[in-house]
Amino acid sequence: MNDRIPLAGVIGSPVAHSLSPRLHGHWLRTYGLRGHYVPLDVAEADLGEVLGALPRMGFVGANVTIPHKESVLAYADHVTDRAALAGAANTLIFQPDGRIHADNTDGYGFLANLRQNAPDWDPAAGPAVVFGAGGGARAVITSLLDAGVPEIRLANRTRPRAEALRVEFGPRITVHDWARAAEMLPGARTVVNTTSLGMTGKAEFRVPLDRLEAAAVVTDLVYTPLRTTLLQAAEARGCRTVDGLGMLLHQAVPAFERWFGHRPEVDDTLRTAILGS
Repeated sequence: MNDRIPLAGVIGSPVAHSLSPRLHGHWLRTYGLRGHYVPLDVAEADLGEVLGALPRMGFVGANVTIPHKESVLAYADHVTDRAALAGAANTLIFQPDGRIHADNTDGYGFLANLRQNAPDWDPAAGPAVVFGAGGGARAVITSLLDAGVPEIRLANRTRPRAEALRVEFGPRITVHDWARAAEMLPGARTVVNTTSLGMTGKAEFRVPLDRLEAAAVVTDLVYTPLRTTLLQAAEARGCRTVDGLGMLLHQAVPAFERWFGHRPEVDDTLRTAILGS
């Protein structure tokens, strides 16, 4: 009677749009596991109180999304190196004694998505271009540097944010003005958009791609729409492209395994389930 059914969820505000309940629910059903995953709309003022209560309610962990990914670190008892480097956590594991372990699996999800959908991608083949300097960019930059990319060319609409990342991550980062971002493209072998440009309801991605070479692998963290303007234009230039949905799917794998004790697969069946619902 004391054998609790494990609970997990996604904390954010708003959170009703999140695909995470659909994703984790699919895995729980597919593998026949006991457990539930629910959306948790939590105001900033209530975050600390909620985090303290969740383990007592039977929660084994939670994902964290906007606007809490940075502020949740203040409530964690242990922060992994990759979460500290990213300055944000997207995954929480609640220990039996209520202690909170904070991790960031965005970088893992980014690399796993590239390697699954562009298996010939070689991070050491040449420079990477990164558009944007927010939380997503931090996770991407960390993972690219760890993977062996020799140089990252970085541009952000507000240059000081990009300069701050250059100072933090070191000499393999070079910063370019947004107005001249197209000049970063010659010779690039990896191109990543980490901004919201091109997302449904947001401004379009308008950096000219005339100098983008066909040898580049191009990916976009935006996945609504799945085929962004950037990806369509890159594909037209002969580039291998990777959409952003795979990153969302892969970043969930380590958390699901920790919470529910089974390592799930990211496959076509999962993508169909997420896109078709």
